[in-house]
Amino acid sequence: MLIDFFFTLKDAKIPVTIKEFLTLLEAMQKNVIAPSMDDFYYLSRLALVKDEAHFDKFDRAFAQYFKGINAAFETNSAIPLDWLVQRMKRELTDEQIAQLEKFGYDKLMDRLKELLKEQKERHEGGSKWIGTGGTSPFGHGGTNPEGVRIGGKGGNRTAVKVWEARAYKDYDGERELGTRNIKVALRRLRKFAREGAEEELALDATIRATASNAGYLDIKMRPERKNKVKVLMLFDVGGTMDDHIERTEELFSASRTEFKNMEFFYFHNCVYDHLWKNNRRRHAERFPTWDILRKYPPDTKLIFVGDATMSPYEILQPGGSVEYNNEEAGSEWLARFTNAFPKFVWLNPEPEGIWQYRQSVSIIRQLMNNRMFPLTMEGLERAMRTLSK
Repeated sequence: MLIDFFFTLKDAKIPVTIKEFLTLLEAMQKNVIAPSMDDFYYLSRLALVKDEAHFDKFDRAFAQYFKGINAAFETNSAIPLDWLVQRMKRELTDEQIAQLEKFGYDKLMDRLKELLKEQKERHEGGSKWIGTGGTSPFGHGGTNPEGVRIGGKGGNRTAVKVWEARAYKDYDGERELGTRNIKVALRRLRKFAREGAEEELALDATIRATASNAGYLDIKMRPERKNKVKVLMLFDVGGTMDDHIERTEELFSASRTEFKNMEFFYFHNCVYDHLWKNNRRRHAERFPTWDILRKYPPDTKLIFVGDATMSPYEILQPGGSVEYNNEEAGSEWLARFTNAFPKFVWLNPEPEGIWQYRQSVSIIRQLMNNRMFPLTMEGLERAMRTLSK
């Protein structure tokens, strides 16, 4: 059985070895784990995967082989999980949805604090308490124009805040590209220069010098020609960006190949006072945004990659982040980035035709001086032309 599992991981381009596979079999033979699929998931990942960059590929291969069995991930919610079992799905008419009240951000947070003090038991359905399947702004599995999602999976994507531990995946920078066109588009941004030690033969100069020297060989050397463009890429990760992982990974992989002087960081929805480089350690290893703004020179090309799909509060209001109470609005940080790096663009994987229907996309486009381009070949070419001007 597990031999096929081993080859499934190999097909997913995870560098597993026979020795690691035998270690896994030996651990199972000695009963180091209970007979649990969750325990086997963690044991097999520990034994077979030696680089965190491959965790996402392992998760997908594991789910494919075991036909949809979900691995267990830690959650950290102040609301008891047994309250959050969705057992009701309510279908509402357009008229009923239109009648649902929008609280507004401040009132929403105040009301949530009141309910946490008052509510003593699980609640399903309804329009008031924290629960599932109803029209209350608090809980999950129901319908409300805006609210605080507590547990569960997002569906309508209208939550103002999300109360749960969120695990994001790093984008795979070694992904095999299905097309070379992305690389070709990115090459419009290259800027070559010869700097450093003279290690390369200058053939034309050598011929001229030798001819001028009555045929005696006069070798001339020159520095290697290198792409000197500096690129800073900021990737939106998690949430609605999960729908665009494949194309974003292709862009990430192509960018790492084409731009030798490239740095990248992650953010979620909008940039705030810190960014990160490793999504599994994003709470422990944070990079202050002020340090990033000061570290890189003004001629750095800045590229945001994200679908710009979020609550407008996350952009315009202090404390609007879905994950924590940010002291300054996301729009303030976006303005600082665009002032620090005059050459900037925003790449959006969502189809350009639907941008006009999303308020947050319109706000981001305005903050980006309309330098938002779709993540298509035509969009990439337009974006690279804008950056190279």
